[in-house]
Amino acid sequence: MNTDAKVLACVDQSHFADYVADYAVWAATRMDAPLAFLHILDRHPEIATGNDHSGTIGFGFQEALLTKLSDEDEVHSRDAREQGRLFLNRLRQRAIAQGLSNADVRQRHGALGQTLAKQEEGVRLFVLGQRGESAEATHRDLGRNVEQMVRALHRPILAVTEGFKEPRRAMVAFDGKSVTRKGVEMIATSPLFRDLPVHLLMSGKPHKDGSKQLDWAKGLLEATGIEAPTALIPGDAERSIAEYVQQQDIDLLIMGAYAHSPPRSLLIGSKTTDLLRSAKIPTLLLR
Repeated sequence: MNTDAKVLACVDQSHFADYVADYAVWAATRMDAPLAFLHILDRHPEIATGNDHSGTIGFGFQEALLTKLSDEDEVHSRDAREQGRLFLNRLRQRAIAQGLSNADVRQRHGALGQTLAKQEEGVRLFVLGQRGESAEATHRDLGRNVEQMVRALHRPILAVTEGFKEPRRAMVAFDGKSVTRKGVEMIATSPLFRDLPVHLLMSGKPHKDGSKQLDWAKGLLEATGIEAPTALIPGDAERSIAEYVQQQDIDLLIMGAYAHSPPRSLLIGSKTTDLLRSAKIPTLLLR
């Protein structure tokens, strides 16, 4: 087993965590890499008591109230840690039951993006859910933390959907730019894609040298034994990708992610988010 670069599964306490675990096990097994589960606990220093102390004065009472709140915060943190420990151990046993010899578990306090960035060294692939605890409560089709997590990291990120299906066919949303060209080079050498056909689809605005770009990518993949059908479909990229995924029964989409800055994405919308919503399959996001 390669002990230098791990698969890190980022999980929260929702039922989507099981699907993250299953895809992480699949990836770690194919890559012969160690697997670790990471659960991040938010710090909540303020504990609402439900009592109104706005009219209360006096140093002694304030000191007692601060002590009480501190004690309540400690109890809350201890309970959250214990719940997290049990949750992580259940996922660890799930991974072992699927044939993994072992899986590490980590629990950290902190802000989501900063905590993930600190964990990035030594990680080969992140796995997270397109939906999570917040989306479970609001019924959104895409969790609010996905973009934040992707922007905070520089390693490939596998964003998975509900329900595990072992990938049999992958597709690259190929635009000929540096990110997807590097992605093709990564695919050519990664055991994650060994024996999987990898389709290459170029869509969107017509490319003057689109056919040449596709031929380069196809040749690189086929040189390493990967079957690489190609398609050049001008027009709306979101629609073309969604239709191709359905027609070719694609199980895994690969694409560049969040190329625009957050302010620009806010103004013109995010193509990455739109594609994630329309494809409705696990997506390997490249930065």
